[in-house]
Amino acid sequence: MNILILGGGGREHALAWAAKQNPKCDRLFAAPGNAGMANIAECISLNIEDGDAVLAFVHLNAIDFVIIGPEAPLAAGVADALRAANVLCFGPSKAAAQLEASKHFTKSVCDAAGAPTAAYAHFTELEAARAYVTEQGAPIVIKADGLAAGKGVVVAMTESEALDALDDMFGGAFGAAGAEVVIEEFMEGEEASFFVLCDGVDALPIGTAQDHKRVGEGDTGPNTGGMGAYSPAPVLTDAVARATMEQIVRPTLKEMSRRGTPYQGVLYVGLMIKDGAPRLVEYNVRFGDPECQVLMMRLGAQALDLLQACAEGRLSEAKVHWADDHAMTVVMAADGYPGAYEKGSMISGLDGLSASSRDMVFHAGTANKDGAIVASGGRVLNITARGATLQEARDRAYAMVDQIDWPEGFCRRDIGWRAL
Repeated sequence: MNILILGGGGREHALAWAAKQNPKCDRLFAAPGNAGMANIAECISLNIEDGDAVLAFVHLNAIDFVIIGPEAPLAAGVADALRAANVLCFGPSKAAAQLEASKHFTKSVCDAAGAPTAAYAHFTELEAARAYVTEQGAPIVIKADGLAAGKGVVVAMTESEALDALDDMFGGAFGAAGAEVVIEEFMEGEEASFFVLCDGVDALPIGTAQDHKRVGEGDTGPNTGGMGAYSPAPVLTDAVARATMEQIVRPTLKEMSRRGTPYQGVLYVGLMIKDGAPRLVEYNVRFGDPECQVLMMRLGAQALDLLQACAEGRLSEAKVHWADDHAMTVVMAADGYPGAYEKGSMISGLDGLSASSRDMVFHAGTANKDGAIVASGGRVLNITARGATLQEARDRAYAMVDQIDWPEGFCRRDIGWRAL
C-alpha cells in the first residue's frame, strides 16, 4: 500500500520507520518530514492542516492510508475531510480531538463519565483566575485550555509562580490557546503514559511508557515537550492498567459515543498513579513524543497492522505481540531549549551509528543543508535503543549519544532514573 504520514518530528520518523518494516508498505510519503525521514520516505511540502490540500495529494498519488501524527491537523479536521472522501485514515475527528484541543471539554467528559481526575475550575478572565489561585494556594497546576505544542502547562510550586503563569497565558504567551485556562489541584504520585487504540467501538491497549518532562536532571527546571522516555513503565502494572481501562478509558469512550462523537485513533492517557490508584492527568489524541519512539521500537512492523485495523474498525480481531524487552530514547536538544535557541548548527557522527531494530536515531528538528545534517528545532534527535533490560537499553542509548559530535546540543544524563 501507499502510505502518507503527516508530520515532521521524532514521533513521525518513528511511525515511518515502523511502517517501513512492514512488507505491505510500498511507497511511503512524509509531509513535511525531516532529514532523517528522507532516508526512508519521499518528503513533500504540503500544508498538513488543509484537508483539501491533503486530499488532493492523496488522489494524485494513489495513497491508500493516511497516518496523522501531530495534534494540529486533527484539531483542524483533516481526518474528517479524508473520511468524507472514503480515504482510510488513522486519527480522530475534529469533534473527538477536543479531548486534547480543549482541557475544559475533557474535564466535562470526565465529569459525565465519572472518571477519576484532578479537581478543577475553568476561567475566561484573568482577575477571577488570580482570585481562585489566591484562595486555593500552591502547589497548583495552570493549563492553557487549547493546543500549545505541549508547553501550555505550568506546575506551579508557589503562588507567585501560578500568578505569573496566568499573566503569561492571558497575556498572549500561547496565543488563542491561553484565552481560557483550567486550574487544577496538584496531584501527587508518579506519572506514566498508557496508550490505547480505539476504533469507535473497541479499545486495545498497546503499551506503556514514562516521559521526562522537565529540562534538568532529577526532574528540575521548566517543562518541555519531553527529554526522554522508556517503555514499559514499571509503575503501570497489570492491575493499574486494568483499573485505567475500567475506570477511565471505557467510561470516556462510552461518553464520547453518547455525545455522537465516537473516538477513533490512539488515545494517549496521561496518568498520575499513587498507591496503585490511577487518576487522569490529561488526554492526548495522538502518540506522545518521545513516547512514540520507544513504543514503535518495541512494536516494529506490527505497528502498521495495528493502525490499519484501528482505522478499518477491526480492533476486535487484533492482538499485540510484545517482546519481553525494554526501550529507551534520549532527546538531544539545542542549547537554550525550552527557551530561545539557535538553528543551523551542524551535527556530525550520525553516519557511523547503527540503524537496526535495536538501535535507531529518530530525527525531530533536523534539515539537510548542502549534504550536512543541521539542527532546525528545539528538540533535534531521539537516540533510541532496545535491550533485554532497561539498564541495557540505557547503556546502548547513551553509548550512541557519546558518538554524536554536536557542541551546540545537550541531553539529560538520567533518563530512566525512576525505574533504575
